[in-house]
Amino acid sequence: MGSPRKLRREWSRPLRPFDRVRLEYEAGLEKEYGFKKKSEIWTIQNYFKNLKRRARNIQATHDQNDEKILMAKLSRYGIAKDNFTLDDVLNLRLEDVCERRLQTIILRKGMATTTGQARQMVVHRRILVGDMVIDQPNYLVDVNEEKIIRLKVKAPKPVDAPKAESAPVEGEIAKEAPTKAAE
Repeated sequence: MGSPRKLRREWSRPLRPFDRVRLEYEAGLEKEYGFKKKSEIWTIQNYFKNLKRRARNIQATHDQNDEKILMAKLSRYGIAKDNFTLDDVLNLRLEDVCERRLQTIILRKGMATTTGQARQMVVHRRILVGDMVIDQPNYLVDVNEEKIIRLKVKAPKPVDAPKAESAPVEGEIAKEAPTKAAE
């Protein structure tokens, strides 16, 4: 049955599973942006495809309200600039959306030296966005959240005073150190 929060997948498999051009493109994305699984790439592609579909529908219907909503969403995520038009949205590339992933932003900010290290920091819950712990590398970061990304600092453990060896309590047998003669 599954979780009621997640009733369906966020991605779909490609129609041609062994298309050489697509496989090489995805391999380049894996290397540059640190994707671990193909389903992560397909999730971003599905999000990107839906953005473009919305832009085409808005362009066909000339709906100004939907256009404002779409442009506000894209500018919130830092994908669109101030004077962005629907034609610019249709000319976007998948890499523009991949640049807004949490894993990529951590790498670009210099908090990690490699994509693998950035991914490990996210998955091991070492990254805070505001006060929230985000453990999904595919999390799309908006412009306001980008300023408040930080490493989680562990609280120092209290230092206990070293316990001094005390005399045995009444009724307790004292442990003797082994001697060489006993061996």
